[in-house]
Order: sequence, then C-alpha cells, then structure tokens
Amino acid sequence: MITNQQTTCIRTSSHRLSNLRWEVWLLSTYALWGALITVGVSARAASPGVAAEIAQVELINTSMEHQWKELGLVPSPVEDGPKWCRRVFLDLIGRIPTLEEMREFAQDRDSKKREKLVDRLLNDPRYTEEFAEHWAALWSNVLIGRSGGNNRRSLINREGMGKYLRDCFASNKPYNQMVFELVTATGATKPGEENFNGATNFLAEKVNDENGTLATSATSRIFLGMQVQCTQCHNHPFNQWKQQKFWEFNSFFRQTRALRRYSDASRDIDHVELIDEDFAGEGGRPSEAEVYYEERNGMARVAYPVFIDGTSIDRSGYVGQTNRRQELGKLMMASEFLDKMLVNRLWAHFMGYGFTKPMDDLGPHTAVSHPQLLDQLGQALRDSSYDMRALMAWITLSKPYQLSSKVGPNNMSDDPALGAVPQFSHFYLRQMSAEQLYHSLVQVGGQSKGTLEQQQAERDSWLEQFVVAFGTDEGDEATTFNGSIPQALMMFNGDLIQRATAVTPGTWLGNLAASPSPYPDKVQMLFTAGLARRARPEEMKIASQLLQARKGKADEALQDLWWAVLNSNEFILVQ
Repeated sequence: MITNQQTTCIRTSSHRLSNLRWEVWLLSTYALWGALITVGVSARAASPGVAAEIAQVELINTSMEHQWKELGLVPSPVEDGPKWCRRVFLDLIGRIPTLEEMREFAQDRDSKKREKLVDRLLNDPRYTEEFAEHWAALWSNVLIGRSGGNNRRSLINREGMGKYLRDCFASNKPYNQMVFELVTATGATKPGEENFNGATNFLAEKVNDENGTLATSATSRIFLGMQVQCTQCHNHPFNQWKQQKFWEFNSFFRQTRALRRYSDASRDIDHVELIDEDFAGEGGRPSEAEVYYEERNGMARVAYPVFIDGTSIDRSGYVGQTNRRQELGKLMMASEFLDKMLVNRLWAHFMGYGFTKPMDDLGPHTAVSHPQLLDQLGQALRDSSYDMRALMAWITLSKPYQLSSKVGPNNMSDDPALGAVPQFSHFYLRQMSAEQLYHSLVQVGGQSKGTLEQQQAERDSWLEQFVVAFGTDEGDEATTFNGSIPQALMMFNGDLIQRATAVTPGTWLGNLAASPSPYPDKVQMLFTAGLARRARPEEMKIASQLLQARKGKADEALQDLWWAVLNSNEFILVQ
C-alpha cells in the first residue's frame, strides 16, 4: 500500500491526472486494492507422450494427497475456469489472455479443455514466439541478471544471450543439451560476428573475475543446486560443502578466458570472445596444473579438478589433452542434481515455492518438503530426454496447480510466508514478475510505436524500475512491485498506462467503448479481461457512480474504471 507521503509526491508529479481521476483512485483503493486481493485431470487418448504425461500427473497428485492426509490438511477447491486460464497464460507465455482467448476457453464444453489449453500454449505455432520470448527472458534473468549487458562496460551481450535462449525454447531443445552448451561454449558473444555463439554470454563476465570464482558459484548453484559461494574463503558451519570442494570445482574453469574485442570507432568494448587456452597451473607445471588456495589459518592448500561426487579427471592443463570444461559438462550430464534442480526451479516458478528453501539449494543441509516426489520427477525428466515442455505440462495439469488460492479452516496452517514448510494445499498468491506485468499491459492496449529497437529500448527502460540490486558476491538481483514512487508513477500515468487506457478509435478500450453493448455489459467485459471474473455488486455501483460523474459519457467512465482495474492489487497478482 502506498503511504500518504508517497501519495502527495505522486499527486504533485502527475499533473496530468484530473481531480476526478484521483477520486476514482481513492474510491478504488478499498473496492479494488483491498477487497479484490481476497480471492481431476481427465485421461486422454492413449499415445506414448500422453500416457507418460498422465502417469507423472498422477504421481504428483498421489504424493500430494498422501501428505495432505497425513498432516490433516483439506485442500482448497479447484479454481474456476477463467481464473485458472489467466494463471496458466501468465505462467506459460508471460501475459494475461485476451478477452477472446478467455471466452474460447470458457465456452469449451470438453471435459479435457484444461489439457487442451496447456497443449495449445506449449505446442501451437501461434504461441511459439511468445512462449520462447517469455522463457528466454526468465532464463536470461537467471543466467546473467536482469541488468546484465545493459551498460557499456559489461562484457555481456544481452541480445546475444536472448537470441540463443529464444532458439532453445522455440525448438524445445533438451535441457541437458542447453546446459552443456552454456557450460562449454566458446566463440563471440555478439550476433553478427563470424564465430557468434550466444551461449558464451553466460560465462563471459564470470570467468575472468578473481580466477573464475563467479563461474564456479553460478554454475554449481544454477544447474546443480549447490550453494558453494560461502565456502570460497572458509569452511561454513551450516554447509557440508567444504573449502576444498569449492576450489576443486573452480579448477574446471582455469583454462577459460574472456578476450575483450574493441570497436574501431571508440575504446568501448564491442564484444567478448570466450576461448579455452592452456593453463600452466599456479605452480607452473602444466602436466599437474594445480590451483592454490589459503585456509583461514594461513595454511596453503592445493586443488585439482574434482566433481561434486568425488570424480576426478586428468590433471593436465593442456587443452589438447584435457578440456576441463568439456569434462565438467559430461560429469554434469550424469549428475542426478541436474535433473532435480530443473524440477525444483520449474516447480517454484509455477507453484510460488520450490521443494526446498532457497529453491536453488539442494545441498545435504537443506530440508526437502517432498523428497521422494522430487527424486521421482527428476528421474522422469531424465527418462523424457529432458523435455522441458513435458515437465511444464506435468506441473500445470497437476492437482496442486489447479487449486484455488482461497484458504479454508482446514489448510490455514499451510502458509510458507509465515515460515511453514509448503504443502501446496492451495495456490499461493504471488505478484507478477516485471516482465509479466509489462506484457500484460501491452496485451490490453499498451503497444508501443516505432522500430523493434525502439520498442525494446522502451521495454528495458520500463523494467529497470523494478530491479533491486542487493550487491551480493553473486551479483544477485530481485524484482518487486512495492509501490515505490517511480513504479507508482509509471502505473498511474506512464506512457504504457496512457496507451492502455486510451479510448481513441482503433484502441482496445476505444473499440469496446464504441461497441453497441449496454454500459453494464461493457463494465463486465473490463473485469473479465483484466481480472478474469465478473464485477461484484459494489463494483457495479462504483461504475454507475462514475458514469454519473462523467455526465453520461460512457467512454470517459470506462477509461477511469479501466485505469482503476489496472492499478488494483488484483491485477498484478498471479492467483
């Protein structure tokens, strides 16, 4: 909720908002920003893919139901169609559905319509571009951070990273192949270069930093769920990974360098070329290319490349004899942690929480809410040849994902926000990501003008308002919609909102206002399009008051009401 002090600042800055618009906002504060916040999978025709899907969905359902029964939890009822439709659109392709898409789903009388919708969003060519863009953005944020490549001094080419990932998700590249390419990539980071390889952007800014310590911690954490950064300087009392293991893992990256290539016209870095080169070892013996590190007591120790399971490789630093990153990639492909980490990451994406907390920590010191299910889904993922779309289907068609976010008296204790272990007996409310919010506003009429490059620049500028950089040793970022003044100004009166609420001919809202439908029907269409539900009686009363205040001008009343809907808590929630 925005404070009175922030409201004063916003009112001063947003001179374009009329007094009536402020009255609408105040009216909607309680009706929309407060009250709105409360809020069996069928078998299909047999085929190998469908049969596997049904088996994994039943596996999830059986595991969850067994634990609910043991804990005395009664799950919430299944969410109604429109809200679930909105939920799955946001999670699979990164935006809310259009009014037409929601109507198509609501009017489908097939008992298997949820399966059909998931299949369409995952596999229909009409959605391929949006699907690939959504998941490429998610993984870009994981691999290089939301701000990675957005400044002149960065060694990352964000466009190159995005292009590589979009190609991966558009073609449904197996996850293990994608990971192997990211960990072992060589070539140029920038599209258009002769040896361009977008996968190099993952390590481009990590391998040169302090002898590859960021490459070590990021690779182990993102792909294997092993949090090793705290063991770099000393053994950690709450982490069974020891300092020796950190430097053994780090040894795999010592043959890798990121070479800066400069523009002819300036001294700015044009791009980076990631290469593998011979490593002589810190003792100057390439055949035994060792790494030295110092314990807290000052004692010097030596490390050679050893994987997390204790598997060692040839110690040679000569790339021609032993390419350490290639060997690391092969060892990662055989690790069960590769499987479980992706399952945990995608489960957290769709369900709000992973099976562990934090989501990317699968170390032996970390409690797992459903250990057997995590193991079984990891094995099923491997058996599916690492088909990410298959895993997405298993989760979105499972019973936990179908449940309402409304909590009953018999599952009120299932509240991870208060520290409880998540049991997934109801859907956990969460905010949209910044990208989901942006694309949802674009979908309801906020399309920008100009070239693709100009549109991308506007999008990046808009998203920057949602990044909070904590400055950890991992370069971590987080995003939040916390009502800060810049965020509130963007949502109250920014260009994107101005376009989304325009009633000029040809705009979404303009077409609705000009339609022959009665005013109450148009109000219901607004609520269905924005919130996936019908307006409540008290909200219809506000809509009627707005029409009177606008002296019968329905387009102006609809504009004010739509503005209030887009600025409500309920609009920015995935529920």
